[in-house]
Amino acid sequence: MEEKKEEKVRISVRNLVEFILREGDLDSRQGGTADKEAMLLGGRIHRKIQRQMGGGYHAEVPLQIVVPCEKLDIIVEGRADGIIEEDGRTAVDEIKGILQDLDLIKEPKKVHLAQAKCYAYIYASIKELSEIGVQMTYCQMETEEVKRFYQTFSCEELKKWFFDLVHRYEKWAVFQIEWRQKRNQSIKQVEFPFGYREGQKDLVVSVYRSILRKKKLFIQAPTGVGKTMATVFPAVKAVGEGLANQIFYLTAKTITRTVAEKAFLTLKEQGLACKVITLTAKEKICFCEKAECNPDACPYAKGHFDRVNDAVFDMLTHTDDMSRDQIESYARKHIVCPFEMALDLSVWTDAVICDYNYVFDPNAHLRRFFGEGAKKEYLFLIDEAHNLVERGRSMYSASICKEDFLEVRRAVKEEDAKLGKAISGCNEQLLTLKRECPGHALYSSVSHLVLRLMNVMTEIERFLEECSQEEIREKVLDLYFEIRDFLYIHDKLDENYMIYTELTEEGKFYVRLFCVNPAVNLSEYLNYGVSTIFFSATLLPIQYYKKLLSTQTDDYAVYAHTPFPEENKRVLIGSDVTTRYTRRSEEMYERYARYMLETVRKKNGNYLAFFPSYRFLNDVYEAFLALQKEEEEIFCLIQDPGMTEEEREEFLNYFEEERDGSLIGFCVMGGIFSEGIDLTEERLIGTWIVGTGLPQVCLERELLKQYFDEKGMSGFDYAYLYPGMNKVMQAAGRVIRTDTDRGMIFLLDDRFLLRQYRAVFPREWSKAFSIRLPQTAEAVAAFWDETRTQP
Repeated sequence: MEEKKEEKVRISVRNLVEFILREGDLDSRQGGTADKEAMLLGGRIHRKIQRQMGGGYHAEVPLQIVVPCEKLDIIVEGRADGIIEEDGRTAVDEIKGILQDLDLIKEPKKVHLAQAKCYAYIYASIKELSEIGVQMTYCQMETEEVKRFYQTFSCEELKKWFFDLVHRYEKWAVFQIEWRQKRNQSIKQVEFPFGYREGQKDLVVSVYRSILRKKKLFIQAPTGVGKTMATVFPAVKAVGEGLANQIFYLTAKTITRTVAEKAFLTLKEQGLACKVITLTAKEKICFCEKAECNPDACPYAKGHFDRVNDAVFDMLTHTDDMSRDQIESYARKHIVCPFEMALDLSVWTDAVICDYNYVFDPNAHLRRFFGEGAKKEYLFLIDEAHNLVERGRSMYSASICKEDFLEVRRAVKEEDAKLGKAISGCNEQLLTLKRECPGHALYSSVSHLVLRLMNVMTEIERFLEECSQEEIREKVLDLYFEIRDFLYIHDKLDENYMIYTELTEEGKFYVRLFCVNPAVNLSEYLNYGVSTIFFSATLLPIQYYKKLLSTQTDDYAVYAHTPFPEENKRVLIGSDVTTRYTRRSEEMYERYARYMLETVRKKNGNYLAFFPSYRFLNDVYEAFLALQKEEEEIFCLIQDPGMTEEEREEFLNYFEEERDGSLIGFCVMGGIFSEGIDLTEERLIGTWIVGTGLPQVCLERELLKQYFDEKGMSGFDYAYLYPGMNKVMQAAGRVIRTDTDRGMIFLLDDRFLLRQYRAVFPREWSKAFSIRLPQTAEAVAAFWDETRTQP
């Protein structure tokens, strides 16, 4: 009797053909047109064509077939755009919306036709047909003109072709099943690798429970709780129990990725079988001097798709180490692009550590995970989640600049009169809007402009097919991407957006689509997950982040208690200084400098000072130098706005050195040194936070304020206070990193005494003391005297 196979692997028709049948060069000069088409189309063209068909046309027909293989069954499934049954014949219709001129389409694209042939075979086998037609319908999205290609295939011919296609995928499916069995077995042996810190076990339980219940969880957890392991460990356990299949650990900064990597490595030391990949930016991992992804400039791009599947399978089956070094080694061996290879590898790994944009950014997200037929079985662990609000706003906003259109028109008017005319039409619309704009103006719609932009897109598509002059081509392509992004975001406009025009001081005119609340757009991708865990040391007030990061009203939230002794830290509020613009003066800068000098004169050590801007930093620094005595051993470092990674490392390395005197790092709040750096024990004993961190008043912030005021919420808090206090708390979090750290936090602005600011303070600041400059030396001495007497 034949042994029953219980293992099954599912794959969509589209993913199957795009994976197995891809071939040729990697060439970014094409502009990724297919993806942009899909973005712009959004199903409208499909539905319009489907409605126009007769009674014998059945739209959006779900199809599925089980293909028995030696070790498992492969389920191939998808949804045919249309099934035509009329005049005694049956055909599958596959609809593709395009931006190109239809005259340029001489035959169906191979992958498009393959998709239709898969549906044709599945339907023919279900209905036991001897032959079936395949109709490819291409629709030009602006003109809505249609061009069709029709072929008839015998069922036997399709069967042979289809089974060959599936069997080429079989080795991948077998690898996936066998690896997951090995992984899940290893997870059973894994235990929490450390003794639980106070509150950490509760955090682990909360994460696991949220995953089990398929909920989102917001974690406000002070430094030292061990957030990374407290989220990674239960996520790994959940994967082992079949609650999810893949973990995305998302970060905003490179340094936090390293912490995540260490957490997985620690679990691997217990025997965890887990393939973990960290995605490296293209510019960093590219083998060439300049990241030009085309076969003329890069030998790794030429024929990349002919070889990349072999490269990926080779690496997956010979090592569990998915490090950058290994990826580069296998990429060189198979002569493929290391960046694109890493993206392909990520599909087969158990955990992906990457920047937010790989999941959420419409221009950069991993379509392999978030496209048609994607399995919704991911866990999202979002580190430093407070950063996602502003990043989300940026990713889902778009703008066009009138001057960019003029520049491209000048470049092409002699080359292509038709494109020049289309751009001129757009420029006229922008000129009309500019005349209506005193400085800025709000609009409820710019749909009249969108029609012009779509016309320009069509002409650019045609032009790029023919243009051979690289300099002109590059300018036109930049405008193409600008328009494409604008149209894509325009398609998303809802009550979470503001449309406005702006005439800048430099004389440039912009039309902007501003995403005020990114929660709806973020949820489009978060819905691919079983559960999402947002965590940060500064996620206060929690309702603010819930409102801007999630559309659900029943999300969970946890406030973890700090495991560190309260007496190890002293928070002092300087009540006689302020960074308010109206009170800035030489005398005020000098007072800030004196706070710093009084502190270091009482206690030598390493300190960081955080300022609201580089200008304020420099003004206080000059005052500090003027007051400092020649014999005082105080070494100062200044953060530079354009620091390279090497310069950042050099800056931090100074804090590792032994010295007799003191070291002060002058930095800006919200910058590279105000979060994600770990200076434990004596490497940092204090910080001065100069000002409340409020963003500068600008048009965008004022629009945010207006939007939330109109919604009945405190616009000032949403636009200024909460983002500012987040920067303050992040900067303060540099001081106490372990249970043996001791240090002081100076909040130097009288506004910190106001109720609305103190309402956002974390629990750990409940005993903040108010002082004036003359009391500084005494307060510093008292704190360090107390710490000396502690056990």
